[in-house]
Amino acid sequence: MKVLYTAHATTSGGRTGKSKSSDGQLAVNLVTVKELGGPGGDGTNPEQLFAAGYSACFLSAVKLVAGQQKKAVPDTASITADVGIGPRDNGVGFGLAVTLNVSLPGLPRAEAEKLVADAHQVCPYSNATRGNVDVKLVIV
Repeated sequence: MKVLYTAHATTSGGRTGKSKSSDGQLAVNLVTVKELGGPGGDGTNPEQLFAAGYSACFLSAVKLVAGQQKKAVPDTASITADVGIGPRDNGVGFGLAVTLNVSLPGLPRAEAEKLVADAHQVCPYSNATRGNVDVKLVIV
């Protein structure tokens, strides 16, 4: 693979710490949510960051595929990523489950389904998670 861009971020303190990108554009406080035994409170968590990244990347993949197919994606298109974390079924460690709720207002359902399926083949997050994370695609 020819790498076109590399992001750099450093985290200290784990789930209850801080993360910052090398260019300073991202700087967040991290907090462990109550559901995972933490205090909750002000801050974000790895699952929220993953949800934001995956939803942004997937919408870009939808737009890329639509452009290749000479189709227009509505300006009001959006994707909500639901990222869950919990113990793996085999009892070893934790895993993620993802649902991508894709809103493509005005597109016929069959056209939306094809765009989403095609985008799922080119999105880097989809390619990284395939075979490792249960990802559900939902047209809303």
